[in-house]
Amino acid sequence: NNFVRGHYIIVKEIFDLCLDRIRKLADQFADLQRFLVFNAVGGGTSSGLGSLLSERFSVNYGKKSKLDFIIYPSPQVSAAVIEPYNSVLSTHSLLQHTDVAVMPDKEAIYDICRKNLDIERLTYTNLNRLVSQVVSSLTASLKFDSVLNVDVTEFQTNLFPHLRIHIRLSSYVPVISAEKAYHEQLRVAKITSSAFEPANLMAKCDPRHGKYMTCLLYTSPSPRDS
Repeated sequence: NNFVRGHYIIVKEIFDLCLDRIRKLADQFADLQRFLVFNAVGGGTSSGLGSLLSERFSVNYGKKSKLDFIIYPSPQVSAAVIEPYNSVLSTHSLLQHTDVAVMPDKEAIYDICRKNLDIERLTYTNLNRLVSQVVSSLTASLKFDSVLNVDVTEFQTNLFPHLRIHIRLSSYVPVISAEKAYHEQLRVAKITSSAFEPANLMAKCDPRHGKYMTCLLYTSPSPRDS
């Protein structure tokens, strides 16, 4: 369950098989545009093997955009003591071989579900739904034709002034429970201001102590816990 095992030991057994499966899938597309990679860097396999796959993507598919959605560990919500070790070692690969990285952390996702959705016993289904809403909002402009929509290349160019500064801080609002969904009065000004509140961010940090370089807002339907 550590980075070294995933990067050097497990890789001997399944790395070639993974690359072969990816190559076969890529060959099925007439015009492959980008890769979306989902993993959690707290575990050994996901951090070690995931880093190695990212490096190989850069070699084999250097001109294709790579969007990484990475669940980062948190000191308050941790399943293993070596999660910080795994995440630090995998961060170099994220900076070097990824075009856009969206990095929600466990504690922030847990807190949003617990406070906003009024769920006492959280399940992975609740957490995954919240993350999937963020992913869906980010990729919405890639799915539908519109003069306002952009592709990933424009997205990277407009948001990130430097190649190595490509880690996004994401938020998603409104997140409300099914009981409150039908009587909450949500206005554009309130939703916009809520998007910048630390409690609604997908990472445990306070951007008010720093500065925003760029900002991008999406609109989408409100998620409702079913």
